[in-house]
Amino acid sequence: MWSNISAVSFLLTGFPGLEAAHHWISIPFFTVYLSVLLGNSTLLYLIKDDHNLHEPMYYFLAMLAGTDLMVTLTTMPTVMGVLWVNYRKIYPGACFMQAYFIHSLSIVESGVLLAMAYDRFIAIRNPLRYTSILTISRLVKLGVGVFLRGFLSTLPAIVRLFSFSYCRSHTLSHAFCLHQEVMKLACADITFNRIYPIIFVSVTFFLDYLIILFSYILILKTVMGIASAEERAKALNICISHICCVLIFYVTVIGLSFIHRFGKKVPDLVHIVMSYVYFLFPPFMNPIIYSIKTKQIQCGIRRLLSKQRIRNES
Repeated sequence: MWSNISAVSFLLTGFPGLEAAHHWISIPFFTVYLSVLLGNSTLLYLIKDDHNLHEPMYYFLAMLAGTDLMVTLTTMPTVMGVLWVNYRKIYPGACFMQAYFIHSLSIVESGVLLAMAYDRFIAIRNPLRYTSILTISRLVKLGVGVFLRGFLSTLPAIVRLFSFSYCRSHTLSHAFCLHQEVMKLACADITFNRIYPIIFVSVTFFLDYLIILFSYILILKTVMGIASAEERAKALNICISHICCVLIFYVTVIGLSFIHRFGKKVPDLVHIVMSYVYFLFPPFMNPIIYSIKTKQIQCGIRRLLSKQRIRNES
C-alpha cells in the first residue's frame, strides 16, 4: 500500500493504442490550444482596452473568456507533455490541484452563463433600468458569487483525496487528472466521493440550465410583444451569441454525462475523445461566436488589426 502519498506518482495516458501517432495527434491539439489562447486573450484585451465595451454584457463576456482560458491552461500542459514527449508522470499534489481547478472551473462556467442570461433578461425586460440594476457593485458581487460557488463546492471531495491511500493501479485514463478517475485508485471508503459530486454537479448544472431556459421563455414572451419586426429581430440578435454558447456548453456536458453513465460498451477511445471535446470545444468556439455575431467585438478587432498594421508600416 502507498502509505506515503508524497512518494507516489500517477501515470497519465494519451490515446491508448495510438501511441505511435501521438506526434501527429498533437498537431490539431496544439492548433486548437493556440486558437483558444489567442481568441480568449484577444477578447480580454479588447474589453479592457476599448471604452465602448465597458458595459455589463462585456464584463460578463470577459469572465467567460477568463474562465475558458483558465480551463485550457489547466488541462493542456499535461496533455501536450504526453503527446509531445511522452511525459506521463504527475505527482499527487499536482494531480489533485489540476482536478480541483478543472471541476471548479466547469461549475464557474455554468455560473457565468447563468449570469449572462440574467444580463440579457434585464436588457430586454427592463431596458430603461439596465444600468441602474446592473451596477458595478452588483456585477462584482455576481462575479465573486459565481467563483466562490465553483471553487468552494468542489473542495470537500478534492480534500478527501489527500487523505486516501492508493494501492491500486496508478495509471489514469486521460492526459489530465479528473476526480472520478483518481478516487477509483484509492484503497479506502470512497462513498462520499462517489455520491457528493454526482448530486451536487447534477443539481447545479440542471438548475442553472433550467433558470437560463426559463429566462429565455420570458425574454421570448417580451420580444413577441414588440410591434416592430425590426425591433424584434434586433432584440433577438443580442441574445443569439449567448444562446449558442449555452447550447455548446450544455450539449457537451450532457453528451459526456451520457457516455460516462450509459456507454459501458462504447470503446474507451470514444470516452477519451468526448472528454477532450468537453474541455476544448466551448473555449475554442466562444470567441468565434462572439466575434461573428457581435458588431462591437468586430469593430474592436478591426481597430486592433489597423493599429498593428500602422505599427508594422512605421
